[in-house]
Amino acid sequence: MPRIPFIGRKIEDTKMVEYPSDAIIPERDLGKVPVLECRHLGIDFGGLHAVSEFNLTIGQTEIAGLIGPNGAGKTTVFNLLTKVYQPTYGTILLAGKDTAGMTTDQVNKAGIARTFQNIRLFDTLTVEENVMIGLHNEIGCGMWSSIFRLPTHFSAERRFHERAMELLDFFDLEAFASAPAGSLPYGAQRRLEIVRALATNPKLLLLDEPAAGMNPAETAELTANIRKIRDEFNIAILLIEHDMSLVMEICEGIAVLNYGTIIAKGTPEEIQNNPDVIEAYLGKSQGKDEGPASPEADDHGPEAAPAAAAPKEA
Repeated sequence: MPRIPFIGRKIEDTKMVEYPSDAIIPERDLGKVPVLECRHLGIDFGGLHAVSEFNLTIGQTEIAGLIGPNGAGKTTVFNLLTKVYQPTYGTILLAGKDTAGMTTDQVNKAGIARTFQNIRLFDTLTVEENVMIGLHNEIGCGMWSSIFRLPTHFSAERRFHERAMELLDFFDLEAFASAPAGSLPYGAQRRLEIVRALATNPKLLLLDEPAAGMNPAETAELTANIRKIRDEFNIAILLIEHDMSLVMEICEGIAVLNYGTIIAKGTPEEIQNNPDVIEAYLGKSQGKDEGPASPEADDHGPEAAPAAAAPKEA
């Protein structure tokens, strides 16, 4: 099976520069409409301000990180971006287009795809079938064509199979195409979830703790895959991650969230030496030279209350 043709150009320039909207983006993305702009974004659940005054700009080919202590509101931000929750106030622009009023399905078609902290595959379906579900945005034949098994149906089916196999081959999963997704090793399931998200042809890929539960070898492979995704698909990536070594190695710009509010933005070096970040992670009594810690538990605290008050995620 041939590899997916190279799209765009290799990303080498990682210099971060000031951007007019009080943000920093890679120099290579200057002069282009940012893939994502969040302006004064917030959501309230009853009397709880889960996220407030969230401002973030991401360049078209940037790998960005969103970090913070447990319960800081990180997953809530992802749920806002993907319209699992509708914002109480603020604006989300995707490639310059306001996503106000969009549903989860509509924002996915517009260009945002995500993975989840807890893997959400269709375990009893095959690996290939999981990827083909992600190709729903490219469906080109109508209902009647499928019902009556017209030539356009078979043409589309063949095209989806070829595309699914290309994506699987790209992530070394082609050999497992016919296997049930639930039978894959943990690391391969993580890769498959990313492949399924990429099948929707996103402009922005959201990764929610992609390294959770991985051993060092799997984490190293994930790091290489994230770079490969950005370079080959020419898209932006925003990740939530507690593995600080991965974040500091791969992210160009990092935003730090605490109690639903961004307390710092900058390059990895700036974030590592920011006293507000160190205090948020370690407390005032810790030394400045220890750097941010790596919380091990899932997000709770301020994010636990919205889960009960808000509509349940499908």
